[in-house]
Amino acid sequence: MKPLSIILASLITTVALISYASDQQPEVTEPKLKSAEQVVTNKGDSVSKKTNTDNFATEIEANDKINTLEYKAPELKKQVIDTAKTDDSKVFGNEAPQPVEKPKNKVEKAVAVAEAEKAVTQAKEALTTKQQTKAKQSRESLAVVEQLVNAYNARNIEEFIRVYSEDVEFYIFPNELLFKGKEKLIARYGLMFKKLKCIHSSPIKRIVHGDIVIDHELSETCSTDKNVVDKRSELISSYQIKDGKIIRVLFFR
Repeated sequence: MKPLSIILASLITTVALISYASDQQPEVTEPKLKSAEQVVTNKGDSVSKKTNTDNFATEIEANDKINTLEYKAPELKKQVIDTAKTDDSKVFGNEAPQPVEKPKNKVEKAVAVAEAEKAVTQAKEALTTKQQTKAKQSRESLAVVEQLVNAYNARNIEEFIRVYSEDVEFYIFPNELLFKGKEKLIARYGLMFKKLKCIHSSPIKRIVHGDIVIDHELSETCSTDKNVVDKRSELISSYQIKDGKIIRVLFFR
């Protein structure tokens, strides 16, 4: 009996020790599994990150290729000119003038004259009232200056002073008053007409605009012999006309 009890006690003690040992042993399997999951997850993240990195690098490389592509302008087709074909294009001003047919009889001549008069009338009507007034004023001013030049060349003091107003003013450019009034005009030019043997003025260029006439003239004088010109000079004078009379003269020196 005693040995059996000892054996049972030993078995009980052994079982107790084994149970105690199993309770005290740490759980290794679950952390290991967890670590394995973490490894798999981390590896998956690494693979994902690597894949994303590779895709981004591929996109950058593609963009670089696109940005480095050189732009090629479209090729323009050159126009082929057929030199054998006659150029029938018209350029303004290069047209050959067409000959005008002359009237063959009196009837055609009368018709041509009537058409010409009609064209002139239409041209006059096309001018505005202001333009017509200015044109008429220019013609009257020109007529006054021509009378002045004729009297000057003839050394006719009476006709010369007739075209001036009573209070005419003479200036040297720009605004230096030389003299004023007909009395001083007669004293100045009357003496010159008597002294010189010849005087001749001819316009080189003339500008007429309304009441203003500007003369660029060549003046020639004879001091001793009327057939011998001993002085020549170019003068520029401006005349202002009002009511058929010269009211202001400006000399340019």
